[in-house]
Amino acid sequence: MLKPAYLAPDERHLLARFWRSASGFWRGPQAWRAWLLAVLLVATMLLQLVTQYGLNFWNRDFFNAIGRKDGAELVAQALRFIPLAAASLSLTVLSVWARMTMQRTWRAWLSNHLYDYWLDNDRYTRLRFVIGDHEAPEFRIAEDARLATDLPVDLALGLLNSLLTVITFIGVLWSVGDSLAIQIDGVSLIVPGYLVIAVIAYSLLLSATTILIASHLTRVMQENKRAEAELRTIGTHLRESGEGLAQPDLRKSGRHTIGAALKAVIAIWRIYCWQLMRLTLVTYTSLLVTPVIGLLLCLPKYLAGTMTLGEVVQAAAAFVVVQSAFNWFTENYAKLAEWASSANRVASLLLALDAVDASGPASDHDSSVAAHGSNEPPRIAGQTSGADQPTTSSSPVSRR
Repeated sequence: MLKPAYLAPDERHLLARFWRSASGFWRGPQAWRAWLLAVLLVATMLLQLVTQYGLNFWNRDFFNAIGRKDGAELVAQALRFIPLAAASLSLTVLSVWARMTMQRTWRAWLSNHLYDYWLDNDRYTRLRFVIGDHEAPEFRIAEDARLATDLPVDLALGLLNSLLTVITFIGVLWSVGDSLAIQIDGVSLIVPGYLVIAVIAYSLLLSATTILIASHLTRVMQENKRAEAELRTIGTHLRESGEGLAQPDLRKSGRHTIGAALKAVIAIWRIYCWQLMRLTLVTYTSLLVTPVIGLLLCLPKYLAGTMTLGEVVQAAAAFVVVQSAFNWFTENYAKLAEWASSANRVASLLLALDAVDASGPASDHDSSVAAHGSNEPPRIAGQTSGADQPTTSSSPVSRR
């Protein structure tokens, strides 16, 4: 009998299904531990921001002492640097512990939830009779669940830190840079807070460029994960066939099947490589150019004698910090795409398991097939016969 066509859910539906399960970590009886770690991370972030603010002003005082060739002041600033550096180092180590502890505990909770849902009520054997995107469930639980819990912690902390950094250092740029007088055809034009205007415009330009060149990255990464999981599944089936643990597929040679799967992996990898190359072009260019832009913007006021050497270094450092904070989206676009692809794969498995429950208890025929194998030779994952091949609404990955 023909199976009904499979209509792939959209990304919003997938992410909502993922969060419905993953958010249980923050709502259960042991959620107080997660929230305690979150409070510790935020407190550490605030203290680190205070330390960074102190280091920014230390830059000003230190380079002003260099400009004056004041040896005694240089020694005093060197001594002042020691506690600032020690505090920054200690807070960084503490934040690494708290962040990785949160990631580890969230992953353990979600993995246990997924394993329970997959194995309970014989769902893992009945799943084969449900159409949908649920190939290699063990890989999705082991790998995609890890990325789907690791990356949100990194991204959320990075976003919060960026917002707090902008709020803190935008004032430094405004006060140190002040206004800039520009002469145009004998007319003097005053630009207030010109460093702030420049960093906002520059960050918007980078973000727009990133969106333009990497708009297909999420779909490419998701297809890359699917192809890799397919290759592993076929390899596992071939090994089990050789060991007598599974029936071989007599319709196609194992070498031909795994060769085709490997070819698909390499093809999608090539597309993925081009996407990352284009994204790296933007991010690395920004890394090289941003400090120079900050210094060049301060140069007119330094040459006019209205800004000291220390203030130039302080403003340039603040420009880099604020631009990096504004540019959080650009720097983390690849991580966002990777998280979305992993969360979508976990959600697709959850939806398929939901469909197992919706189909009702396993029939005697299904139980017999699961226990003894079907009458027809089992197909290697990824192979479908013409009679039951599902149709999907997803389009092939763009090769642009």
